[in-house]
Amino acid sequence: MSVVNTQQSQRRINELTRNTIALILAGGRGSRLKQMTDWRAKPAVPFGGKFRIIDFPLSNCINSDIRKVGILTQYKADSLIRHIQQGWGFLRGEFGEYVDLMPAQQRHDEHSWYQGTADAVFQNIDILRARNPEFVLVLAGDHIYKMDYSAMIADHVANKADLTIGCIEVPLEDAKAFGVMDVDDNRRVRAFVEKPENPPIMPGRENTALASMGIYVFNAGFLWEQLIKDADTKSSSRDFGRDIIPSVIDKYRLNAYPFLDLQSGQQSYWRDVGTIDAYWAANMELIGVKPDLNLYDNTWPIWTYQAQTPPAKFVFDDDDRRGQAIDSMVSGGCVISGATVRHSLLFSQVRVNSYSEVNDSVILPEVNIARHCRITKAIIEKACQVPEGTVIGEDRAEDEKRFHVSDGGVVLVTAEMLGQRRHYVR
Repeated sequence: MSVVNTQQSQRRINELTRNTIALILAGGRGSRLKQMTDWRAKPAVPFGGKFRIIDFPLSNCINSDIRKVGILTQYKADSLIRHIQQGWGFLRGEFGEYVDLMPAQQRHDEHSWYQGTADAVFQNIDILRARNPEFVLVLAGDHIYKMDYSAMIADHVANKADLTIGCIEVPLEDAKAFGVMDVDDNRRVRAFVEKPENPPIMPGRENTALASMGIYVFNAGFLWEQLIKDADTKSSSRDFGRDIIPSVIDKYRLNAYPFLDLQSGQQSYWRDVGTIDAYWAANMELIGVKPDLNLYDNTWPIWTYQAQTPPAKFVFDDDDRRGQAIDSMVSGGCVISGATVRHSLLFSQVRVNSYSEVNDSVILPEVNIARHCRITKAIIEKACQVPEGTVIGEDRAEDEKRFHVSDGGVVLVTAEMLGQRRHYVR
């Protein structure tokens, strides 16, 4: 392609992204994360040492040159709202750029909150129409991945689609947990089924299905029309996957957009961290020498709010009392004081005191681990004060008496489980 054609193509993509509003659905609890979401929405859960889950779709928007973003909140959104206000206020309203919080307001029904993903958008339809976008990009706020949405929007336009659905390839046995598409050789969607017992197989493949990522590009006028129709349908569950998408397949053009690495053609990194085991594993992956998710990529930075903390510090160098971290990620403000940390991820302002050992664990911000503790394969929630001599992760039966232990043997510890009243009503 010539330089002139490349420039024209880039200008066209820029025009498309300028005319796009991204809506991040961030109202869900994520109950499979157990006590981690007792006091925060799933998109607000910390991830990767210094981020929150919602930082990933938000950063994808900014890096894709989509600068008009609405975040639809509902369940226990206080920490999420504060995070957005503190870390995402750098866009310039003078240029039509914004990250807007759009809490559930009962704008169309004073007796109900958001009933489903489609209803969350419908209840804000008057606000969105007034902003007059050409395209609406609908995103889930609770997955970890890096994706150029501008390429998906360009593909949507090139194929003259009414709706384009982002998808990943998954083994058939895993597809039962997703919305699954049946597509033809041109990627046109012929059927869409939520959590099917017998998922359709990809064309030309064996034991592989195309699963929805919960990412949709709509022509705006088409979206308004379908949302209004759905709102008038009494039997609808007000959900994109269960109701909107199946109802339009026969009459309109729906395309699948595979989320593939442009260089290798292989499936790109995408993680649903919706369970304790999946959350722990995704954080542990980051510690690897060459993790699939590269947080050190300066061409696609992950933006976030971060407190102003001093560098991590490691103190004492005696044979029995050496501050050290091996095969680990340690964030700013941490102090490893005569303790050993192995194959673990420490968020900011964690302190591990003398003679303690932390192995294969995720330690969230502001945790203090007292002396002579042994912690293995655990998630220690924010601001826990772990008492001296505590042993976690060595005896499942003992752990289950006090903490939550996952099917995969990950021990989740919260302040309340330790008898500390961090959250209380009375």
